[in-house]
Amino acid sequence: MKRRTALKAAAAVLAAPALARAADAKELRLDYAYYSPSSLVLRRFGWLEEDFKRDGVNVKWVLSAGSNRALEYLNSNSIDIGSGAGLAALLAKANGNPIRTPYIFSRPEWTALVVPKGSPIKSLADLKGRKVAATKGTDPYLFLLRALHSVGLKRSDIEHVALQHADGRTALEQGRVDAWAGLDPLMAASELDAGSTLLYRNVAFNTYGFLNVREDVLAQRPNDVKRVIAAYERARLWILANQSEAAKILSDEAKVSLQVALLQIKLRTDFSNPQPSAEHVKALQAAAPILLDEQLVKPGTDLNRTITELVDTRFATGVIQRAA
Repeated sequence: MKRRTALKAAAAVLAAPALARAADAKELRLDYAYYSPSSLVLRRFGWLEEDFKRDGVNVKWVLSAGSNRALEYLNSNSIDIGSGAGLAALLAKANGNPIRTPYIFSRPEWTALVVPKGSPIKSLADLKGRKVAATKGTDPYLFLLRALHSVGLKRSDIEHVALQHADGRTALEQGRVDAWAGLDPLMAASELDAGSTLLYRNVAFNTYGFLNVREDVLAQRPNDVKRVIAAYERARLWILANQSEAAKILSDEAKVSLQVALLQIKLRTDFSNPQPSAEHVKALQAAAPILLDEQLVKPGTDLNRTITELVDTRFATGVIQRAA
């Protein structure tokens, strides 16, 4: 017993400096992404930099090209807070990524299955045996799998071409793949600029925009996380009141036309409900079976428990209510 007590004491001593460093961190690392207009507004106006400057904390922004990148950065401790799709976050959490979701940055229809102009493909069933581009670990990839399952097809029934989102668009427009699981604003740009068409849309298969936080950051820097959420709320409310201006920011940052940006923000993104709730839990529960069916997680994984551990329905409540 004495030896066990001594070991515990030693562990506490060793852990203390690490906890202190985390609590006194002088840098806050976040991602920004073209699929998250709120992050672009925050970065453009410098509201977080202004808030944290008084504490001597530097704000560092890292571009995420997709949910897979944001989740990789979180898992490798390259960022503290990152944006991604709900089902992608669940997949990452089930496979050991130490994250929680205390805030919903949007309810988008940001993905659909896209075919090039003049394609002979007219239905999901026509995808059998075809080359389909999709980025693994993202909502578009999981959307593709769910869409295939809806007509009795599986991943093995198509030739999946693993490409990052921008490369998938290029491959589609160059005729190197037959279809693409798209992501806005790239998807909207392909529609408006290249005449691509949306083969299959399903808003219910688009999972929410999750703002994910590393568990250690949430535990050790809760006030900093609340300040970030407050800033996201400021950005969300600003977008709701200034959609055309927000589209201009998206257009500038993503290098897409204003028409493309307006399509994404005004017609395909719902900013109305930032509070994680039973709505988001139920959406993940409905989507979760695809992860087991396609063997993306270990057999027997308790996904309902993982969802409960991922979606934090209480952390941001007060912050969101104060901002309203």
